[in-house]
Amino acid sequence: MKIKTGLILCAGFGKRVQPITDTLPKPLIVYKNITLLENTINFLIKLKIDKIKINVFYLKDQITSFIKNKNFPVNIEIIDDGETILGTGGGILNLIKSSEEEDALVINPDTIWDNSYISSINKMEEIYFEKKIKNILLVVNNAFCFDKRFNGDFEIKNNILLKEKINNFKYTGCQIFNRELILHKQINYFPISEIWDTLLRESKLYGYEHIGEFKHLTDYEIYEKLFI
Repeated sequence: MKIKTGLILCAGFGKRVQPITDTLPKPLIVYKNITLLENTINFLIKLKIDKIKINVFYLKDQITSFIKNKNFPVNIEIIDDGETILGTGGGILNLIKSSEEEDALVINPDTIWDNSYISSINKMEEIYFEKKIKNILLVVNNAFCFDKRFNGDFEIKNNILLKEKINNFKYTGCQIFNRELILHKQINYFPISEIWDTLLRESKLYGYEHIGEFKHLTDYEIYEKLFI
């Protein structure tokens, strides 16, 4: 089995990177002569993803124009989140409802994706289909994070994610997701952590550990250190 569709989350306000995002959507911030969004699309192409869907809300015309002008060699569809911000959960639901695929790779362009992630995501996909699970997250140990200011999101044991008093693993912004997990929800604002929390309580939230440096545009402080 192979994941065919990639969903890129591009609707957020990017408030933690203000004032840059006052006039520029966060996915169009440039890192080493390439926008975060273009880097993410190129990465999905390397993963042999056939179709890409991008949700938009804040400064959406800029993202739409960017995609139109770039003429990427892959099928890309822009999905408008509508009149109100939907959050990560509502945004994923809106994207999944626009797709006929059962499973999708959901990815955040805030992470600086590079070739070191390819083998990790391929292995994550292999586990997903072998175990016939519904959700698996790519995580990384805090030791490999460029930004070490914050605690992790999870612990991991035998590919099962846990919440402990101290958590050493951060979510990288990439997961494989089955539509069954979310179709019962209404399209409105909610965080994807609501779905994760349900799976955590049932010991059904899976993870795969990426070994390698994790660079992520957390906020303006990291922007100054990484991008300038």
